[in-house]
Amino acid sequence: MRNHEVTKEHKLLDENGQLIEPGWSRRLIQEYNREMIKAPKWRIKEWDYYLVTGKDFAAAFTISDDGYIGLQSVSLLELGDEPWEHTETILNALPLGRIGLPCTSSDCVTKYSDRRLKLRFDARKGKRRIRCRFEDFCDGKPFECDIVLRQPEMDSMVIATPWDTKHAFYYNQKINAMRAEGEISYNGKIYRFDPATDFGTLDWGRGVWTYDNCWLWGTGNADIDGHAFGFNLGYGFGNTSAATENIIIYDGKAHKLDDVTFNIPDDLMEKWTITSSDGRFEAELVPVLDRAACIDFKLLISDQHHVFGRLTGKAVLDDGTVIEMKDIMCAVEKVHNRY
Repeated sequence: MRNHEVTKEHKLLDENGQLIEPGWSRRLIQEYNREMIKAPKWRIKEWDYYLVTGKDFAAAFTISDDGYIGLQSVSLLELGDEPWEHTETILNALPLGRIGLPCTSSDCVTKYSDRRLKLRFDARKGKRRIRCRFEDFCDGKPFECDIVLRQPEMDSMVIATPWDTKHAFYYNQKINAMRAEGEISYNGKIYRFDPATDFGTLDWGRGVWTYDNCWLWGTGNADIDGHAFGFNLGYGFGNTSAATENIIIYDGKAHKLDDVTFNIPDDLMEKWTITSSDGRFEAELVPVLDRAACIDFKLLISDQHHVFGRLTGKAVLDDGTVIEMKDIMCAVEKVHNRY
């Protein structure tokens, strides 16, 4: 059954390290336990990633343990008349689980600390807090922030998908439409988030990945006439015959979509179109900035394009209500990894 919804709590993996019930759910209803994974430690990928977007700026934060490499990064983006971005990344050799990412996304702490970077995510009932101090972030100047994301009782997008390889699976939660407040300080400038208009998204991932993979992921949030609205779109994350991860969040409720296609121009800074097979998400994306990054260690390659832009179109809720989207600042990620 396509878009099978998991509704009963149980363990994510069986005694053989295989997914028990592929599908999607509204929260982390399947229990992730790293100890039940049968693949080697170097193949396990775990990350917590936050994207927080203001009217004309954004910030992204990653704490990850990808088995034989850890990647901790912070990005600051200006998305106004003169787009600019800087991403600073710290790589760790062979963490193999030692960074200690939690097995759940709620009521937990995810943290990383070294001589340059102190990054901490606190998840507590009703809110998430992001605190960071990054020495020599850019041009010798530090980056600092204290951001709070409000998370009332709300649906999210959770997907559990296998790959067609033994012991490989993808377990992922995206939480959209969390209202943001707080501030960032860099280079004598203060960037302030306004909860009336600004939002954050969590991308929480755990799993065992195949070596060579490509994916597309799009996310955006907005206040539409006082209603918190968000969307998550993507493909390339394993065998999605049980469910896709395409979803609309409106006033905290999930509205599930079927397949979505990204029509991507050769020049990524030209206009994109996004269309859904069920006709419930149709939009155009006008890019503002491409946050491109490529790590090439021959056997280890990560080629990423994180395109930020303004999206206009329509989204249709389960009851047929049409939501008009106008110039929503969002991000679409095109990635090819060998890792």
